[in-house]
Amino acid sequence: MLDIENLKVEFKSHGRSIAPVDGVSFSVGRDQTVGLLGESGCGKSVTALSVLRLFPMASKARLSGAIRFGGRDLLQSGDDALRGIRGKDIAMIFQEPMTSLNPLHRVGKQLAEMLGIHTDLPRGEIDARVVAMLERVGLARAAQLVNEYPHSLSGGMRQRVMIAMALLCKPQVLICDEPTTALDVTIQAQILDLMRDLKREQQTSILMITHDLGVVAEMCERVVVMYAGQVVEESTVTDLFDRPAHPYTHALMRARPALDSTPGAPLTAIPGSVPPPGQAGPGCRFAARCPRAQDVCRKEMPPLEEIAPGHTARCWYPH
Repeated sequence: MLDIENLKVEFKSHGRSIAPVDGVSFSVGRDQTVGLLGESGCGKSVTALSVLRLFPMASKARLSGAIRFGGRDLLQSGDDALRGIRGKDIAMIFQEPMTSLNPLHRVGKQLAEMLGIHTDLPRGEIDARVVAMLERVGLARAAQLVNEYPHSLSGGMRQRVMIAMALLCKPQVLICDEPTTALDVTIQAQILDLMRDLKREQQTSILMITHDLGVVAEMCERVVVMYAGQVVEESTVTDLFDRPAHPYTHALMRARPALDSTPGAPLTAIPGSVPPPGQAGPGCRFAARCPRAQDVCRKEMPPLEEIAPGHTARCWYPH
């Protein structure tokens, strides 16, 4: 459904070019959920925004590589063609719904706009579909909620509104940029159940961006691990948890709080932080934080190689 090949995103900063996404390649299959995993600053959201070219005009982002959807390279498509795809064929659920919904317009008007742009339905049918979708995502009093403003809704309700907006036109691909980060665990579980049900009903492919390993284990069939703008590991979700190969993936696993840990025991943290774009050394970008790094790791960039069928890792010494 979606094929990203050697994607590079460059921004101008203080007279020089930096690339928060540098040579990323992966695919999302039909009716498949792929997780994009990594710490904040690894380039996950920039990769997602690249698919629909949603960068602000002032950013002057330069994209290279290819993003193929339906036999078309989206990076070569004009603005009019992209406007026909955004929201209709490929939809996106953003991380913080309060900044994604327009505070000056009622909820119903914002959802109706999506159908007004992409369909020729009469106004009465548009309004009926909006109410039906709000009910489908689990919102009670949907007929009254269409007249509410976003600030009058709770965080969970706003996120459900965003999901309803994304699914109104039955997109073929749904990009979810950490859609449950700001929600409590109860609402998070309800949102994930809802997305799983809607995926099954509409055969939607999902790109799930997250740093939550629990969400990855529950929702995804394949996982792409990103670090400092690069893919460092890709495998099925079962292989990733049973046989992680890259030291960064191992470090993410160790950083998970364990239910059987000793009360009061300190959590395991990954030392250091993700290097800012343009400041990584010539070798492996994880070398400065890796306990297994050798001289070659600091001097030469390891290639992304297959270490088992369907399992690739970017490491000179994979586990």
